[in-house]
Amino acid sequence: MKIGAFQRFSLIEYPGKICAIIFCQGCNFRCPYCYNRELVLPELFQPLLSEDEILSFLAKRRGKLEAVTITGGEPALQPHLNSFISLLKEMDYLVKVDTNGSMPDVLEEWIQSRLVDYIAMDIKGPLEKYGEITRSGIEPDKISQSIRILMSSGVDYEFRTTVVQSLLTGDDILKIARLITGAKRYALQRFFASKTLDDSFMDRRSFSDEAFDLLTAEIRPFVKSLILR
Repeated sequence: MKIGAFQRFSLIEYPGKICAIIFCQGCNFRCPYCYNRELVLPELFQPLLSEDEILSFLAKRRGKLEAVTITGGEPALQPHLNSFISLLKEMDYLVKVDTNGSMPDVLEEWIQSRLVDYIAMDIKGPLEKYGEITRSGIEPDKISQSIRILMSSGVDYEFRTTVVQSLLTGDDILKIARLITGAKRYALQRFFASKTLDDSFMDRRSFSDEAFDLLTAEIRPFVKSLILR
């Protein structure tokens, strides 16, 4: 597996669990506000980390760490991800995967194989804006498929949207909420520019606190739990 970075300890990446984080190298989207540019742009890739060394570390931390979060980049692109997760499950780790939802067949495989305990899927915007926001040739129907698969899966999950004011309006967020009506959990994430894929996004902003208050009041009826990060 192509592992670009590894964080040994986190209290926030897996809800309610102490976890380590594995960052996969490579992504099929080019969202301009992405802060993991070193995992997305091939020209910025660093030498890969040793899979064996990470597994050895995790084996020694059993009982102290409870879970492993696999993020990216886009984990669904990794051809050996399932076998890697199987090794984590043999060590009794809970596994969370972050995904952009562009590969519903892979998502279905994770669920059917019972490999993953928690899935966090980014929803970048309303379906009609996906090409513009992700700067990719993604078919919006793939996103719709992934949403349907996840909501009917029985696996613990959340949907989440990073709110960049220049890309999304309040109406756009409402469209997303309607798209996922009945979802277990939806997180709105404020955008903070620390580093970005597109340097011009370093001066972009999220909504104001007042705008978020109004928006969350409108969205709350559509989902079972709404989180503001």
